[in-house]
Amino acid sequence: MKVVAFNGSARKNGNTAMMIGYLFEELEREGIETEMVQLAGEHPHGCIACYQCFKNKNGRCIVDIDCINGCIEKMLAADAIVLASPTYFADISTEMKALIDRAGMTSRANGDMFKRKLGAAIVTQRRGGGIHAFDSMNHFFTIGQMVIVGSSYWNMGFGREKGEVAQDTEAITVMHDLGRNMAWLLKKIHA
Repeated sequence: MKVVAFNGSARKNGNTAMMIGYLFEELEREGIETEMVQLAGEHPHGCIACYQCFKNKNGRCIVDIDCINGCIEKMLAADAIVLASPTYFADISTEMKALIDRAGMTSRANGDMFKRKLGAAIVTQRRGGGIHAFDSMNHFFTIGQMVIVGSSYWNMGFGREKGEVAQDTEAITVMHDLGRNMAWLLKKIHA
């Protein structure tokens, strides 16, 4: 069993990556393989609405100048997909938006190829706007016929400066609970 997480932050190894790390602690404790893909510095491009993915039906985006096709391959190989983003102006980062738009369109063009995989969204924020960002990522899961894993609260952590999220003890608990819930569900599905 494998879980792949995509860190949509412009900062590598910042608060968003830390939140993924807390989730991964529980998954790894349960013997589940994990991988984090950091989109920082990758500069993924948004969807160009060419609809070639519907014509080609090969599970790939025609725009092949960035990391997105590699991300799609990792999504296909995983049993669960985690999308994590900081909150920028009450929404997800542009990197995360590019991933959602292109992976989502490619999936739709190929019979909802992420159907019935598990999904979870994680948000970091300074103070507010996180619910909208959380919803944006969860909509990727629901339109793709995926199963969203819940936790003991919304999957959010607070902190602006790198490392501040480590002071949000409730967020850490929520990530650990999410990890335990995801591991439990993965084991039930693969029993």
